Amino acid sequence: MIKMVVTDIDGTIYTPEDGISQKVKDCIKKLVDNNIHVAIATGRSFASAKSVADKLEIQCPLICYQGGLVNSYHGDIIDVKYLNQDIARKIIKDFRKRNIHLNVYIEDILYVEDDNKYIKDYIGDKGIDYIKVESFDELDFNKLNKMLAINYDEAFIEELILELQEKYPELYVVKSFKYFCEIANKEATKGNAIKILAEKYGLATNEVMAIGDNNNDIEMVETAGVGVAMGNGTENIKLKADYVTDTVQNDGFVKAVNKFVWECDNV
Repeated sequence: MIKMVVTDIDGTIYTPEDGISQKVKDCIKKLVDNNIHVAIATGRSFASAKSVADKLEIQCPLICYQGGLVNSYHGDIIDVKYLNQDIARKIIKDFRKRNIHLNVYIEDILYVEDDNKYIKDYIGDKGIDYIKVESFDELDFNKLNKMLAINYDEAFIEELILELQEKYPELYVVKSFKYFCEIANKEATKGNAIKILAEKYGLATNEVMAIGDNNNDIEMVETAGVGVAMGNGTENIKLKADYVTDTVQNDGFVKAVNKFVWECDNV
C-alpha cells in the first residue's frame, strides 16, 4: 500500500509551456484528502519549490537541491547537506578559465558572476531572483547548497559530468536537464531524502511511490517501493524504473497515481 508519493517538478508535473494541469492539481488534492503524504523533490531552491507547492495549494515537505536540503513547507530544516567549499573553489577556478557559466546557491540565495543569457533563461518563471557579484571569491561558502553549470551544447554537458565524476568522486554530479550539470554533496540525492522523510513519517520505503523524468531522479525511483519514470524521461531513468508512465503533457503523473495508489485499495 502506498502511503507517500514523492514527485519531481520539471518534466514530471510541470512544463514551462503548460504549467501544471488541473488534473495534476486535482490528483494531488485527492492524495492529501485521503491522508497520503505528498512531497516535492527537485533540484530547485527552497523558494522556487515552495512556489510550486503554493500553485498546488498544499503545504508539504520540500526536497531541494537534489536532496541537499529537506525542509518543511514553512522552512524548518529537516535535513541539510552542504557542498565542500574547498572543492567548490577549485571547480570555480577551473570553470572561469574555460568560460563555463555557473550558478552558485548559498543559504537558498542564487549568485552569478555573469549576468548573461544563461541566467536569464534559467530564471524564466521560476519565481526567484539572483544576485550578481564581481567574484564568487568574495562569498562565504560555509553553507553552500549546490552549484549548477549551464551550457547549451548537450554533448559538452555530458562530457563535463563524466569529467567531474572521475575527478571528484566525493561529489554528487548529475544531469538534471539536458543543459544542466548539477554539483552537490555526495549524499545530496533524492533517494537519501526519501529515506529521511520515510523515517520521519514512520514509513517503510516500500510504502513510497516516486516519480521523475531525469537522471537526477534515478536514486529516487530506485529507493522507493514503486519507482516511476515519465514517458518523456531519459532512457537511463526508464531502465531503472519499475514502471514507465505517459508523458507530462498527457498527465503521466495522474495515470501512475491511478495505477499504483487507487488501484491498490488505499481508498
